[in-house]
Amino acid sequence: MAARKAAKAAKTSPPAKHRRAPAVEAAGARGAMSAMVHPATHNVVKVGLVQTHASDDPADNLARTLALIDKAAKKGANIVCTQELFLGPYFCQEEDAHFFDLAEPIPGPTTDALAKKAKQHGIVIVGSLFEKRAKGLYHNTAVVLDVDGTLLGKYRKMHIPDDPRFYEKFYFAPGDLGFKVFDTKFGRIGTLVCWDQWYPEAARLACLQGADILFYPTAIGTWTGEMEYKDIQHQAWHTIQRSHAVANGCFVVAANRIGLEGELQFWGRSFISRPMGIIAAEAGEKEEVLVVDCDLKEIEAARRGWPFLRDRRIDAYQGLVQRYLDD
Repeated sequence: MAARKAAKAAKTSPPAKHRRAPAVEAAGARGAMSAMVHPATHNVVKVGLVQTHASDDPADNLARTLALIDKAAKKGANIVCTQELFLGPYFCQEEDAHFFDLAEPIPGPTTDALAKKAKQHGIVIVGSLFEKRAKGLYHNTAVVLDVDGTLLGKYRKMHIPDDPRFYEKFYFAPGDLGFKVFDTKFGRIGTLVCWDQWYPEAARLACLQGADILFYPTAIGTWTGEMEYKDIQHQAWHTIQRSHAVANGCFVVAANRIGLEGELQFWGRSFISRPMGIIAAEAGEKEEVLVVDCDLKEIEAARRGWPFLRDRRIDAYQGLVQRYLDD
C-alpha cells in the first residue's frame, strides 16, 4: 500500500527542477530588527544623560551637575548630556530684564568647568547655557566639549517659543549658526535644544550632515494652570522625538529637568530612543543618571530595512521653504 501511494505522489508532483522555491519574505523592518537584535559586529557608544532640579544658586547647580557627570562617567559613559539651562531655574516664566545678568560668554567660566570635567574623564559633554554674545544680545546655546577639553563648537537654538510661562522670545535671539553637527572621539553628533524637538526639519538637516545621535537638552513641563493636559502633552513630546529616530534612522537623546518651579511642573522622564523608535531607557520623575549602550551599527541596519533617505523626493519639496502654501 505504501509503495502504491509513493508511486502516485511521484506521478502528480512536478520534477524537482521545475518546483517553485519557497517564497522569501522581503527583509524590510523584519530584516532591520533582526540585524539590530543579532548584529554581526558592534560599534557601541555609551551615552549618558543627567536630570536634576535647579536651585537659585548657580554654583550649587553647577556643582551638582558636575557630580552627576562624575556618576555617569563612573558608569562608563562616553558622551554625557545636561538638561537645558542647567545653571538655574527656568527663568523664562516671566519677562524680567534682571535675568539677563545670568548670561555669560562662551567660552566662559561654565565651559571652562565642563572642559575640565570632560578632560578628567576622557568624555564628551553636551551642555546648555545662557549665552551673552554681546551687550543686549543673548542666545540659548548648546556647547560640545571633546575628550581633551576642547570646545568643539556651539549651537544656538533656532526655534524660540512664546507660550504661557515659556516666554523665551523676550530673552533669546534666534540661532544664526544653522543646524550643527560635531565630530567627537565617539562619533558625529547633532545638538538641538528643547523647542527644536517639535520640528522634523531640524532633525532631518542634522542627520543629512551625518549625525548618528541627536541630543536635545530640554526644559519641558506643564503649566499648573492646565495640569489636566499633562499626560497628553507628555505623550506628544515622547512621540515626536521617537518619530525623529524612526524617520532618520538615528539615536535620539532627550535630557529634561525635574521639579516644580514657579508655575511649571517639569516632567523629568528623560529618555534615549533607538533608530526604530524603540525606547532604550527612560528616567523617572526624580534626580537620575542614565547610561545606555547605543550600538551605532543599528543605524545602518535600520536604514537598510526602511531606506527613507533613499526614497526622499528631493525634487518635490520646494514648498517646505514657504511659510504656508496659499492658493
